Amino acid sequence: MSTMLPKQAYSPDITDRMARIAFKHSAVIMMENLNGILAFVRAAQLHSFVAAGERMGISSSAVGKSVARLEGKLGVRLFNRSTRRISLTDEGQLFFERCQQIVAQIEEAEQELSRVSAEPRGKLRVSMPAIGYRMLLPHLAEFMRRYPQVELELDFSDRMVDLIAEGIDVAVRSGELPTSQLMSRRLGPFHFVIVGSPSYFETNPAPLTPMDLQHHACLRYRFPANGQLQPWAVNSPQPLTLPVVLSSNNLEALLQAVQQGVGLAYVPEFLVREALQRGALLSVLGDYLNDNGKFSVVWPSRRHMLPKVRVFIDFLTENKPLG
Repeated sequence: MSTMLPKQAYSPDITDRMARIAFKHSAVIMMENLNGILAFVRAAQLHSFVAAGERMGISSSAVGKSVARLEGKLGVRLFNRSTRRISLTDEGQLFFERCQQIVAQIEEAEQELSRVSAEPRGKLRVSMPAIGYRMLLPHLAEFMRRYPQVELELDFSDRMVDLIAEGIDVAVRSGELPTSQLMSRRLGPFHFVIVGSPSYFETNPAPLTPMDLQHHACLRYRFPANGQLQPWAVNSPQPLTLPVVLSSNNLEALLQAVQQGVGLAYVPEFLVREALQRGALLSVLGDYLNDNGKFSVVWPSRRHMLPKVRVFIDFLTENKPLG
């Protein structure tokens, strides 16, 4: 005849304490898993443990260890590693597609919680064209006075940034916008002018017709994305062949060359408005130009917009930085 051992009896206090310990342990494991997934997603997006660490505010070794622990838990290798870069394995690519959605949902949940604060606050990362400071800086002091809790981090570059992968909140872009998941709002049109310095026109008679441009030194803007020269939208009865004496992917560099009398440039009017008003530059062939440019502000599509993003977009739209 067998004897059954009595079940261990615990007091309610001990049972409750054990439940709390088990819950805390589960929570710790869950947070470790989430941290590992976040580190994995950021490293996959940026192709670098170093860049992922900078984005997350931790060291690159901490990112690598989090990913290694995740790989150990899953029993698969997620990254191919080399001394220069990392790339996803086939298993890593499959895992990344799912995890990216998870991280996006967590970020959206965080954004929804942040809406309870009516006052815009926090760091706002903004990407603008290299000449964007001429649009923004005249209005910057007013924005910071209105919203002192917003910390602006401004990046001025003609590079086409990936807002989602690089963690950019808002970007200003020129030209037609490609189809994407980004939300957008038009900032307003602007027009181009052909300008030269008074010193240049002292030795080179101002062109009176578009065909005269073929006898002038032309300074051309080169698009950073594809290396092509920007066309000059001039109404001409015949195709023009513009002599190129200098090209650059930076409009500020072209403007400096124009001011030094090197030649003529085709630039946005707002870039040279002040110089035209004080006579430092002169415009030509205004009646023959028909190209209007456009700037738009874009931001990642989210169900709810953060207050800091909303007020910045509204501020840009209201203040008409191109006007």
